[in-house]
Amino acid sequence: MIMEASKDSYPKEFGALLRAENNIIYEIALIPGTISGNVHVIFQSYAIPIDFSYVGSVHSHPSGNTHPSDADLHMFSNTGPVHIIVGYPYNLTNYSAYTRNGDPLKLELI
Repeated sequence: MIMEASKDSYPKEFGALLRAENNIIYEIALIPGTISGNVHVIFQSYAIPIDFSYVGSVHSHPSGNTHPSDADLHMFSNTGPVHIIVGYPYNLTNYSAYTRNGDPLKLELI
């Protein structure tokens, strides 16, 4: 779903929060009022419900580069321990995961 939503948003970025249970990400949460641009996604923090099942974020990079920018690292530090960046052409081989500090994180797709 993340890849399809990213394709649908192209050439703008797609963004959502990740929901998990028992260390398995099972859902993305679309946040009302999210602003998508060609090089950014802005979550309206007032629109994010208090929900302790959120574990991080996912967003796309239309450039194909899946490395976090400085703005991404800032967002990571505020939105949980797991962050995924997917890159154009949005397939299952072009994504990277990071910790809240921006360190690479290995995720297993199931």
